Amino acid sequence: MSIKVLMADDHKLMREGIKQLLELKGEIEVIGEANDGVECLNLLMNSEADILLLDINMPNKNGIQVLTEIKKKNIPIKVLILTVHNEIEYLLNAIDIGADGYILKDSESSELKKAIVTVFKGETYIQPNLIPLLNSKMITRNTDKVKIEYLTKRELEVLLCVASGMFNKEIAEKLIISERTVKNHISNIFKKIEVADRTQAAVFAIRNNLIQI
Repeated sequence: MSIKVLMADDHKLMREGIKQLLELKGEIEVIGEANDGVECLNLLMNSEADILLLDINMPNKNGIQVLTEIKKKNIPIKVLILTVHNEIEYLLNAIDIGADGYILKDSESSELKKAIVTVFKGETYIQPNLIPLLNSKMITRNTDKVKIEYLTKRELEVLLCVASGMFNKEIAEKLIISERTVKNHISNIFKKIEVADRTQAAVFAIRNNLIQI
């Protein structure tokens, strides 16, 4: 029994090359191809594919948007991201949303096949050389999570105001508190999240998705 794969990539030559490599021994069968995100979602509606090989850079909905839709609609398919992006933020985003695997396009064909088989078995596959990056980032995130939990509700409100670029006077007016109280809150926030100034506090808030840029 072969593993049925659907491919979504806007480069036809890339799809053809990968298809030939995957189908060489008959263990994997590419049963559908999509040129963009919308076409991919339409194909998934009536597909019996086990795994979706999903590129990130695509027109009419990128891979991250497609992955989000798949999870939102509970479409029963395993998703292996196949991309040129080795930036950790793309990997973290994909894992957070629920990707089953993440592999780069410059991988060996044997590694891609291994990733497909691993994901098919219900396990997660992250390209090995990306794992140290992921682990270090996850440690930072976990540490940040603990710091955020130490903040009071009011301190969190003040932090969001600081991250939005508001001055103490503006924060005081918005939260109906004195400027002195704002200063005290900011001092406590800086200690708790271990930053030295307002810029670092803003970066902390953005990094932890407390505020959108």
